[in-house]
Amino acid sequence: MRLIQPLIVCAALLALGPAVDAKTRAECERDYKPQVGQAGKDVIWVPTPDELVNKMLTMAKVTPRDFVVDLGAGDGKIAIAAGKHFGATALGIEYNPDMAKLAQCLVQAEGVGSKVKIIQGDIFKEDFSKATVVTMYLLPELNLCVRHRLLAMKPGTRVASHSFAMGEWEPDEPFEADSRIAYLWIVPARVGGSWSLRDSSGSMDFTVSLSQSFQKIGGEISMAGRKQPLIGASLQGENIRFSFIDAKGVTQHFAGVVHGTKMSGMLRATGITDLNVTGNAQGALASPWAEMASGCGRFYGK
Repeated sequence: MRLIQPLIVCAALLALGPAVDAKTRAECERDYKPQVGQAGKDVIWVPTPDELVNKMLTMAKVTPRDFVVDLGAGDGKIAIAAGKHFGATALGIEYNPDMAKLAQCLVQAEGVGSKVKIIQGDIFKEDFSKATVVTMYLLPELNLCVRHRLLAMKPGTRVASHSFAMGEWEPDEPFEADSRIAYLWIVPARVGGSWSLRDSSGSMDFTVSLSQSFQKIGGEISMAGRKQPLIGASLQGENIRFSFIDAKGVTQHFAGVVHGTKMSGMLRATGITDLNVTGNAQGALASPWAEMASGCGRFYGK
């Protein structure tokens, strides 16, 4: 899979200068050796421990089919690990031009130049929307100010952050390694609003009204003139589940997927034939939780 735009990669490689033949980290660091705690554009540089890098990529379930983008790549260790140990295509975005050159040298020294690229750029200006996995070790404010861009990505995209969370968007899973904490999020589909659903035979026709705050959902169902709250409603990426009690007092369990304004899945109840259900959103889907956080416009020149 080659998802990195050719023009961006070519421009990045020109900016980084000619290919480096260094074979070790020491050779790459002859001209520039970063110091832990050195100041950057919006952060200081502190490398993520190797054990936590591996844990972050493992928890994000990275495979050779993935395109991993590391925001604030530093010396490129996360992007390199994604390519070397998980077989993924990876891109690191690093603002400091000296650090970016070092990272590109280390990419070559580690033998993953065919899979991993490092570019010198600003994470608030570069396009990383095609990533299937995003990793970062930034600061709480920076996490908050890239959050709306992460939430605009394809549902199911995995996001792993070292140390820092993202405000009201609670992680799907926290985890620890090497005495450090990290977090994993799954970008949720947008489902807040009213949905009209029915089975293929037309025997089951109902409306579901969903409220949503990030991946947390709730709501009610309207069927045969009756309204009742949904039971156990949950959303992970594009996968949605909920249960309800139908007009005959039977508990029905729905499991489906959301693609934009369309929903489809299977309705199941004990002892009753499964029903294929499809439906559409009625009007625009509300997602105020996905908007840019207050005060973040300055990072985008607004």
